[in-house]
This record gives sequence, structure tokens and C-alpha cells, in this order.
Amino acid sequence: MSDTIPDTVPDLGATPAEGQRIRHDNVVYTTVKEGLAHILIPEDSAKDGQTVQQVFYNPIQQFNRDLTVLAMKAYGKERVQQKQAASKARGKFIDKKRKRKEQPLTERPAKSPKLGETPAESAEAQVDTEMRDDAVGEPIGQSAEGEVAAAADTAADKAGAPSNDGTEAKKEPPIPFTILDALSASGLRALRYAHEIPFVTSVTANDILKAAAQAIERNANHNGVRDKINISVDDALAHMYDIVVRELRRITLSKNKPSPSEKYDIIDLDPYGSAAPFLDAAVQAVRDDGGLLCVTCTDSGIWASNGYPEKCYSLYGGIPVKGWYSHEVGLRLILHAIETSAARYGLAMEPLLSLSVDFYSRVFVRIRRSPSMVKFQGGKNMVVYSCGGGCGAWTTQLLMKNKPAPNKKSSGLFYKHGFTRAPTTGTTCEHCGSTMHLAGPMYAGRIHSPEFVKSVIAEAEEASPEVYGTKERIRGMLQTALEEFLPSPEEMAADSSEEGDGTKKLKESLTEAQVAAIDPYPFFFHPAQVSGVLRCASPSEAALRGALLGLGYRVTRSHCKPGSMKTDAPWPVIWHVFKEWIRQKAPVTENNIKPGSVAYRLLGLGKKVESPRPDATESGRQGDKQTGSPQSPKPDSRPTKSQEVVFDERLGRYQDKGKYVRYQENPRENWGPMNRAKGK
Repeated sequence: MSDTIPDTVPDLGATPAEGQRIRHDNVVYTTVKEGLAHILIPEDSAKDGQTVQQVFYNPIQQFNRDLTVLAMKAYGKERVQQKQAASKARGKFIDKKRKRKEQPLTERPAKSPKLGETPAESAEAQVDTEMRDDAVGEPIGQSAEGEVAAAADTAADKAGAPSNDGTEAKKEPPIPFTILDALSASGLRALRYAHEIPFVTSVTANDILKAAAQAIERNANHNGVRDKINISVDDALAHMYDIVVRELRRITLSKNKPSPSEKYDIIDLDPYGSAAPFLDAAVQAVRDDGGLLCVTCTDSGIWASNGYPEKCYSLYGGIPVKGWYSHEVGLRLILHAIETSAARYGLAMEPLLSLSVDFYSRVFVRIRRSPSMVKFQGGKNMVVYSCGGGCGAWTTQLLMKNKPAPNKKSSGLFYKHGFTRAPTTGTTCEHCGSTMHLAGPMYAGRIHSPEFVKSVIAEAEEASPEVYGTKERIRGMLQTALEEFLPSPEEMAADSSEEGDGTKKLKESLTEAQVAAIDPYPFFFHPAQVSGVLRCASPSEAALRGALLGLGYRVTRSHCKPGSMKTDAPWPVIWHVFKEWIRQKAPVTENNIKPGSVAYRLLGLGKKVESPRPDATESGRQGDKQTGSPQSPKPDSRPTKSQEVVFDERLGRYQDKGKYVRYQENPRENWGPMNRAKGK
């Protein structure tokens, strides 16, 4: 074969360029460029479509990779600043300690003797204390003050200590920042992280296939980043558990002396299928002082459908729903699986960004060691009662209750964790009479952090479209995710209060109330599908949104599906608005609706019944049903809404300042997850 390859075809040492032909080991490769990285694809398989690959590579996942790089940049900038501040604080402490040791004993400020102790005994005890300073060190843990400084000290020793004449070393050692690409395949992710994230000091590219390791090394050499990429040929679980074992030995054998941790600042899990088998190892192998865990699950047929509930339960610990909002449920099932995996080790999960994208999900969560935050977990998980075979309505039930109460000094609040009342619904749907089905348990808290989403948006705004080919779609989806946030009345009251929410801080800027907060409006509905249930023409998005806004409710989109609506309007109000749509704009032919059908019962055909009044009662809102504490309505305390429903399209139009690409457009024919690689 070597005789057929022209000598003019360059080898790996050539400067990378898109579309370039490269020869290596009697094989000709075509160079594919993504971001700042170039990967080599065997020329025979560098074609669109479902080809048999030795090492897996899917160009459709560029959105995932572009988004991940931007999210890591946003997270890493803050993380590096924290490490630098900790390193400086530790440096000042060490300098002060060194200067004290260099002082003659007679010049040191004497400590006051203890009661009954002579000055001579006090001085002797002081000398003994100074001698034991090095042995005492800092408390065991993975604090930035200890381990970051220890890592920096180690790097400084390698770089060169200060000379005898007092001159400093040539340069300050870089702050360590490490990433694990646990299932690396071609190594494209690792290459992009090494190229595009300037503060990264090391990227470990791991894959169980020898063919993948060879591809990673070939691509790393061609890109000139071999010094930043560590190649590991191992099972991903074995690699992460090995890190955990070494960490346990480090803590046990260190005798309280701080030393560098081998845990990763970021772990990226992007498997072919479910990431569930890797979660237990990943939450332990990522740093527990705020490490970032990035998780992709491509098995949407499990967590976003009702075909395999037994498989979904075995993987994610919960049951999916049958309904148009199944992808939002899937995100919460995945978050539930991560949270429960972490909680058994005293680790708390904070969702930063959770997206349902095309045929997969992508979530970014922060992991912290905080037993106090773990206590809130029972009150942040729920089950869902779904009318999947009927009208599609739902209600939720929290597993526990996190209840605020005044502290002893009445100066603030603290939280009690206890049981909650059940159930929140009967065996049949209150709207159409169909059978209710159970789903979950699943995560009930917020699935995005608005602050983190804004920081990723800022990175996307600065990104070059030539490097990030999916920039416009990333910007649009992030904007949609940001707009999903509908604050609860309690959150709005806390935001308007100068004193905040009245609870103490648990971790950095997180207060107890923020940790306890749930999402009172977790799912969307789809007007076209609701119209299908009622056998009527579907109202325009602007008309329906205008009607709900006119009644005093809030309405926004979901990033999961075009045309979706998230609202704080309860289901009785939604049904009332649709019945008014039928009465005012789109009458239905009663003879075409089968007696006893869901539409027949919802419309009250065959009997004279009044439409439910869209009363804004405390028990009627979705948020109260989802807290699991419905209250009986009191006639004298129900702030009623106007019963007149006006389908005002002008009011209902979104006032977007810019035009965003919010949802996927078909990138090419027959795109999708592609076939599994066949390499060994």
C-alpha cells in the first residue's frame, strides 16, 4: 500500500489544515477541523452517513462540544480566580511563618504565661510549639487553601526555588487545572480543551480501546499539544476509581500535611448511550470543593419515552412519563441519579445548566462536600401523577418537606426536614376522569443557574463564529433556558427584600433558602397537543399567550420543544382558556366527538355544566400542588381573576430584542446518533 501513496502527501509533522491529506503508517488520513483542533479520519471512512468506524466520531455533536468548551471557560475563569486567591493567602501565611522562624528566639514576642506557669516554662512551651508547626499543618480536606498551595509549592520546587541572593524564580508556576475526558474516542474533546481553554494545565484522554489511544496520540502529535494531553488506555470506571483509591490513601497517610489532590477539576462523561454506570465513580473522582461534572446521555428512548420503564428505573432510579413533556422529565431523572449517587458520600449537587438537545441530554453540575446541603435532598425530589392516557394534565408530590421556622433569637430562619402529606391527587384525573399514573422520583429543584447561564452567554458573545460553528444556536438555546426561570412568590419577595431570604449561608453565596428552593412550575404544555385532545383547531402561540397574560399569569417557552409553553397558570385556567377559544374562535362539531371520549368529558358535552372559573386560589396554582400542601380554598380570601378571556395577539407576541436560533434546524440528511465504533 505504501507504493500507492505519493511522496508529496505530508506526514504528521505538517502544519494542520482543514481538508489536508496526511500519511502515517501506510494509511492516508483526511484532516477534519472543528474549533481549533484538527483530527485525522481515515480517508476511506471520511464520508457522511452511517459508516463503520474504528474510533467513534459524530460531527452532529459539534453543538455539544462547542457548548461544553464555552461552559468550561465560564466555570474555569471563576475557579482559577478562587485558586489564585487561595494560593496568595497561603503564600502570605507561609512567609509570615518563615519570618517568625528566622527571628532569634529572644526577639520574638513572648506569649503570656498560663495561670500557674512560670515564664521559663512558657518560653519552653513556645519553642516546642514552633518546632511542631510543620507537623501540625492544616486540617485534612480538599480545601483550596491547602491543596492548591501544596500543588503550587510542588510546581515551584520543580521550576526552581529562590536563589541565595534573594532573587525570585524565573516565573510563577501555573495554577493546576485538570480535566478528564473519560470516554475520549478520537480525542477530539481533549484536543479542543487543550487548544481552546488557556488555563488548562493537563487533559487526560482515556479510552478502553487501543485503537482509540492510537488515534488520540496521532491527533495530539499532529496538533502539537502532546505535552498537555495524558493518554490513558483503561476502563473509565477503573481509571476514576483508581483516582478515588489514591485520594483516600493520600488523606489517610498524609498525617494532616497538605498535599496535591489527584482529583480532577472537571470530568466530562460523553458515552455511547447512558452515563448512569459512570456516575458513582465520577462524583467521587471530581474535586469535592466545587468541581464540575459534565454528563451526556444519548439513550432518550429510555428516559424520555414510556416504552422501557423498568430499564429507566434500573439506570436512573425513577420511572418516566407518557406525555409531551417527557424530555423535561428525563432531565430531572438524570439529575436525580447524579444527586443520589453523590449524596451517599456527603456530596451535594448544584445544577448549573441542563439541556435536552436533539437525541440526547447534556447537564452541567457542580459537586461540593456539604452534609448540610445533602439534608435538603428529600424535599427536592418528587413523584409525578400524570394523566398520560387522557388529557395530559399532571400534579406533583414532594417526597419530604423542608419547612422554614424562626430561630431561637428570632433573627432569622432555619429549616426543619420532615414528612409531607400524601397524596396530592386521586386515582382518576380531576379534569377528564382518566386513570392517573405514577412517575419518578425525580429532581424537583431548579435545573439551571441563571448566573451560570449568563456567564456562558457572555462567553458565547465573545466567541468567534469561525471557531464555534454552532454559536448562533448555542446563543439562542441559552437565552431560552434563561427565560425559562419563573420565580416563585417567595423568591420574588426575597429578591425585593434588602435583608435577603433570612437564612444563613451554607456554601459561598448559597443560602439555606436557595438550597431548599424547588421549581414550582417544572413542566411545559404544548398548545397543538392540547388542541388535539379537545379535537379543535389550535390557537396561535401569540393568541394563547396573550390570553394567559391578560388573566395575570406569566408565560414563557421551554428549550425542549418549539411551540411549548411554561406558565404559572394552573390546569383549570388552561382548560378554561381553551374552552373559551372553542366558544369564541373555533367551534367544534359535537357529532364528530365520540361520547365518553376525553374531549367529550372535558367539554362537558351531553350535560349542562359551567366551565371552571379561572380563580387564582392558593390551592389552584401548580406551585402549591407541587409543594404537596394543597389548602382548602376560602371564599373570602380568593383573589379572583377577570373571567373575560381575550385572545390578544399583540399582547402575546414575544418582544425579542434580537433574533435567536432557539431550536435545531436539520443540519443534513439522515443525521442522528450514528452507529457504534467497531475498533478494538
